[in-house]
Amino acid sequence: MDTVIKVIGLLFMIMGAWLAARPEGIKQLMGFFKEGKRLYIAGGIRLVLAIVFLLSARECDVVWFIIAVGILFLIGGVLIFTMKLEKLKGWIDWWLGKSDVIIRSLSVFVLLFGALIIWAA
Repeated sequence: MDTVIKVIGLLFMIMGAWLAARPEGIKQLMGFFKEGKRLYIAGGIRLVLAIVFLLSARECDVVWFIIAVGILFLIGGVLIFTMKLEKLKGWIDWWLGKSDVIIRSLSVFVLLFGALIIWAA
């Protein structure tokens, strides 16, 4: 299962590179999830990631880090399902208003987060 964690880390690194190259792409993706009740898809993805991380943690090199990431995904997924959609959509609007420079800066953190996941797995 640690291979699955490494693949997820690689996907985060790819997403970070994509954010750096095409900041408007993440804005389109966020706009997609803003429509209707699509945010629940994002919540479901976070819950699935939480389960994968928590079940795989024992096989990883840095167990505490993988558990912490799993708990963060779990909290994020639960929050999406418990918060009002209007409030979540307002948060998306706030991010959509950010400049490309801020989005590119965020991409560095996403890339490093993916690298940390790979390292910990």
